Order: sequence, then structure tokens, then C-alpha cells
Amino acid sequence: MTGDLEDLIQYRISRSSETLREAETMIQNKFWNAAVNRIYYACYYAVSALLLKKGVETNSHKGIRQMFGLHFIQSEVLTKEDGRFFSDLYDRRQTGDYDDFILYDEETVLKLYEKANGFTNRIIALLELNN
Repeated sequence: MTGDLEDLIQYRISRSSETLREAETMIQNKFWNAAVNRIYYACYYAVSALLLKKGVETNSHKGIRQMFGLHFIQSEVLTKEDGRFFSDLYDRRQTGDYDDFILYDEETVLKLYEKANGFTNRIIALLELNN
């Protein structure tokens, strides 16, 4: 693997961690929809790093979801629950960002945040395992 690609993978993992911290700030300030957005992007960056490590590049959120499912969920590297969580999170982010009258609540956001922590940690562990 080239240094440039490894640097990009590390950058995306760093962005994932940073974006989870941004979600914490949104949660502390009760910006629930913004927190869902940041939670999704934290997971998105982690998944994109994992796909890059496998040599899979995509140009869209839909492509990321499809390739994640194909390479890591269908092959049972990660669980079907992980696949459902990532897809659900994508849908929630879309709805919260673009639909009217969608207001997430504290309970929902805290559950998503907790799941996202576990999700990103599993992906980081996979990346470290494959170094």
C-alpha cells in the first residue's frame, strides 16, 4: 500500500474521531439533528477508511453503503446489525437534514451516539488488525 493511500486512511480515521467529538458538542448543547448529522459522518469516515484499506473506492454515499454491505456485511466480517445501523443512520441523517418537522430527541440521539462509538471502534480494530 502506498504511503499516500495509508495517509488518506489515517486521515479518515482521524476525521471519524474528530467528528464524534463534534457530535458530543452538539449533544451537550441539545442540537439533536446536528448531532445525528455528525454521528453519521463519523461512521461514514470510518467506513470509507475501511473500504480504502480494501482497495475499494466510491464516489457517493450510496456507493459507500453498497460497497460496505458487499465487502464487510455479506462476507460477515461485520454483523448484519452493523449494516442495518449504518443504513439507518444514513436515512436518519438525510431526514434530519432535508425533511421538514423532523426533530430528534435526546434519548434517540444518545442511543445512536453509543452505537456509533462501538461501530467506529470495531472498524478501527479491523484496520489495525490488517496493518
